[in-house]
Amino acid sequence: MSGEHEDTGEAREAAPTGLSETDRAVLAFAARGWPSAGAKERAIRERLGMSPVRYYQLLNALLDDPRAARTDPVTVNRLRRAREERRERTR
Repeated sequence: MSGEHEDTGEAREAAPTGLSETDRAVLAFAARGWPSAGAKERAIRERLGMSPVRYYQLLNALLDDPRAARTDPVTVNRLRRAREERRERTR
């Protein structure tokens, strides 16, 4: 049988955006609003299965990834602006 049908579901799923399933989940999660930091951290652990520190590491990397900006430009641009404002306040 030809190798063209041997790709994994992950590869097929990631093809349209170039982002992994985890990357897309982090972006979707970031697009939501949360009533409190505690609720958000709890949801990160429960829904994404990772620590809040890991979530923010992945999210920060995604904000610099052009594929993420093409996938969800509204969320990425909003978060880039917020990140830049935080950096300006700490300078």
